[in-house]
Amino acid sequence: MRHLAYLSVLAGCLAAAVWLEPVLKVNVFRRWRRLALTVLPVAVLFVVWDLLAIAAGHWWFDHSQITGIFLPGGLPLDEVMFFLVVPVCAILGFEAVRAVLGKPAGDE
Repeated sequence: MRHLAYLSVLAGCLAAAVWLEPVLKVNVFRRWRRLALTVLPVAVLFVVWDLLAIAAGHWWFDHSQITGIFLPGGLPLDEVMFFLVVPVCAILGFEAVRAVLGKPAGDE
C-alpha cells in the first residue's frame, strides 16, 4: 500500500476541502470554466518545470511511494495530480473564507 502514499495525501487534501463546496456554497465547481482557467495554466507551467528538472537530473521521485504510472518525460501521474488537486483545495479554502466574510468574488 505504500505505493499509494502520494495519492493518499492528495485524497486527504480533497477530503479536507471538498465539503466546503456544498456546506458553504462557495460555487467553485459550478464555475468550472473559471476554475479551469485558474488552475490549468499554472499546472502546465509546473509540469514543464518538473519535466526540465527530471531531464536535468535535479528531481526524482521515490518509486516506492507513487503508483508507478508515468507520463512521457518520466513524470509520475501522481505529480500531475498534485498540480491539479492542491490548487483546487486552495481555491476552495480561499472561496470559503470569502463566503464566510461576505466578500464578493468580483464576478457577480
